[in-house]
Amino acid sequence: MKRAVVLGGSFAGLLAARVLSDFAEQVLIVEPDLLDADGTGPGAPHRRQLHALLAMGHTQIERLFPGITREMLRGGARLGEGDAVRFYVDGAKKASVADSRMLGATRPFVEAHVRRRVTALPEVAWEHATAKGLLLRGDRVVGVRLETARTATGGPDSVYELSADLVVDAMGRSSRLGGWLTELGWDAPPVDRMRVDLGYATARFARGSELPDTVIAHATPGPASAYLPTLCEPGALAAVEGDAWSVVLAGYAEHRPGRDRAQFLARMKRCVAPVREVAERCEMLGDVESFHFRESRRHRFTDLTRFPGGLVAIGDAMATVNPVYGQGLTLAALQASSLAVHLRSGASPHAPARGYFRRAGVVVDAAWQLSTTADLAQPHVTGPYPRGYRFLRWAGDRITTASVRDAEVNQAYMDVVHMRRHPKALTAPRVLARTARVLWRG
Repeated sequence: MKRAVVLGGSFAGLLAARVLSDFAEQVLIVEPDLLDADGTGPGAPHRRQLHALLAMGHTQIERLFPGITREMLRGGARLGEGDAVRFYVDGAKKASVADSRMLGATRPFVEAHVRRRVTALPEVAWEHATAKGLLLRGDRVVGVRLETARTATGGPDSVYELSADLVVDAMGRSSRLGGWLTELGWDAPPVDRMRVDLGYATARFARGSELPDTVIAHATPGPASAYLPTLCEPGALAAVEGDAWSVVLAGYAEHRPGRDRAQFLARMKRCVAPVREVAERCEMLGDVESFHFRESRRHRFTDLTRFPGGLVAIGDAMATVNPVYGQGLTLAALQASSLAVHLRSGASPHAPARGYFRRAGVVVDAAWQLSTTADLAQPHVTGPYPRGYRFLRWAGDRITTASVRDAEVNQAYMDVVHMRRHPKALTAPRVLARTARVLWRG
């Protein structure tokens, strides 16, 4: 390709640009926000919330940017392995998994390192502009229409056009791709929605000598509490750069956390032991920042019988799932991998990207199944229910219970959580048989 254009310079857009740098003479990242030094801007207020980079996401990032883990560790990130990564269900610590591995770092820190590596690529350039629409010639997208302030004194915005062999929509939840397609006479992809009404809030704490053997601690309600915050407050902490702890608390509907510092600390003291200890021993740095996530969305591009060539979507522009499960960054990394495989297959960027959407759709559907099946355990979430939900819920409850007691069951469970295995792996006869034996022994 002569030029590929990526609409959006956030995490998914950066990974897409890295992949496209192997296939295009020029990759132009179009970003409307003037980003701060840490990569945050007004267009993505949730970036400062604690994010998880799951094991498969970490693997993909290291593959795209060899040595980046070492760079982040030198910059103050922490690498948690084995028992330094602790998961709790209903307040009980789950069985240890030997190959557990997670990075302790904030999203702005990880994104800044990725942005630095992408920007250093000779094929990549940035354009400070807002995407206003697609340029279509026949059955193919041939470019984008952009709007930008052309003068340093803040003069009038100007609209101009930019040609491209491939356009990537990485505009996140605010993507306008469906509307653009409709305006051009194409069908927008059908959208699945699940209202979850989640709230979460993050605060930073000074990190000292407390919890020397903990990098990640994560607590969720489970079957014993009917997935309600009655036995333990849902939340997580991570040892991050700057000798700090980043703590996130989550809740649904009327239990959503707010920005009140005293209430945040009180909720931390109802969480698991590592989170309680940070609340009791560490100084809070700055304010509590909250965010409201209303619904999960999945755009079903594979359902379309017609789709223009020269166009793909990635990240939240394709699907956004409940962030409490920490899948977002890893999902974007796996979609970028799907794009790389699609282009390496010899597919023309000018043709409809059915191979990409099919590959990426497998990953999206797996994340959607995992998150929405878990969401439906909440009494305020009323569907839609997938086929076979009752069996999935029944099996999931028992596997979750067994994963607290048994390392082998928890290994299978965590492989799915970390997106190393498809959710259907949990209903494999071996896993179900092991679960039955663990529960039978009591």
